[in-house]
Amino acid sequence: MKESVHPLEISLGMEYYATDTPGTGGILRTHAEDFIVEEEPCEIGSDGPFLICRLTKRDWEQQRAAKEISRVLGISHRRIGWTGTKDKHAVTSQLISIYNATPEEVERVALKDLELEVVGRSNTGLSLGSHQANRFRITIRETTGEDLAGQAEEVAGICRVGIPNYFGIQRFGVIRPVTHLVGEYILKGDYEGAVCCYVGHAYAGEPEPTREARTAFLESRDAARGLHELPVPLAYERSMLHHLAAHPGDYEGALHVLPPRLLSLFVSAFQSFLFNRTVSARMREGRSLSLPSPGDRLVFEGGREDRVTAGNMRAAEAQQKRGRCRIAIFIPGSRDFEPGGPDDEVMASLVADYAITPGDFQRASEFVGVRYDGALRPASLTTDVRTEISGMDLTLSFSLPPGHYATTVCREFMKADPLQMI
Repeated sequence: MKESVHPLEISLGMEYYATDTPGTGGILRTHAEDFIVEEEPCEIGSDGPFLICRLTKRDWEQQRAAKEISRVLGISHRRIGWTGTKDKHAVTSQLISIYNATPEEVERVALKDLELEVVGRSNTGLSLGSHQANRFRITIRETTGEDLAGQAEEVAGICRVGIPNYFGIQRFGVIRPVTHLVGEYILKGDYEGAVCCYVGHAYAGEPEPTREARTAFLESRDAARGLHELPVPLAYERSMLHHLAAHPGDYEGALHVLPPRLLSLFVSAFQSFLFNRTVSARMREGRSLSLPSPGDRLVFEGGREDRVTAGNMRAAEAQQKRGRCRIAIFIPGSRDFEPGGPDDEVMASLVADYAITPGDFQRASEFVGVRYDGALRPASLTTDVRTEISGMDLTLSFSLPPGHYATTVCREFMKADPLQMI
């Protein structure tokens, strides 16, 4: 185990590595083709009002891709669904569903570096997490490790055993990791704070004029001035300011002009932040991610849950070794949460520190239109990583279930500044 030295990672709860190798260093995404993602779908049907298409894109942010496709088709972007949010600076292949569209209409979509292929139909739209897995082929360029082959072999071995299943930086915003901060404001019912955080929270990685425009709005709360100063490409922020200019003080309405999927991500990002911090606390306390101990929660294939006790610990260890269950951490939501083990105690303490209650999650569910009941997530991630070396470049090939982050695997190899992984 090794501690992270990168402030950005630490601020998002990603405090440790499972491995203690020095790190290969290097850079991800020198070219979009260095980060290839292919979705493994579930079974595709041939009937229903939802047209299922294979979307292949290069250097496209997903929300923007959906918006542009809907613009060409002349429909609301709310009629487009997908099973997972893929990386922007990458070559990605995934399924999307389009309600009440025809193959002939899809053929009219002609956008640079984006292709749509009709593959079937469905009676229901695609939703997050409804695919089987994602396959990755990722090349890390310009590594700096002295023993690249040895380090790669050692880390790949630990990945087969288990590394912390952190939510990656993409969950919080690549250039501006603020989604969890906005989510905290929403949970507390402070919609003005949420809008001002999303529009006005500036980060060093942004161009100076953008930082200045954000800061000026945060200080003045002047929507008309913000529209004049904020760069045109910041479409979501400008949409919110347009609403505020027309409806002064209606911060709730300003949030609701955002795409529903984006709005729903804020609260879930705060939940992700709590999960990351709890995983780090478990590692800090020296408790294994793969060997269960009394009080641990377990999640089995198919979603069955159990709790480890002194009496069933040996059976739990056997099930864990056979890959039938994982140690899991409960991410709180609107349902009642009674701590029953060390991880639960850590999570309960965090929730208390932030003064968040189940009622806050219920109110946020009603505001956003998405349920935040609470859920179990495995504390560790395991995958069989195949490595290839060409000079000082390292290529990783592996597969992950929905909701797991490829950059979480890459960081174990690189141990680099997270900004080198975006």
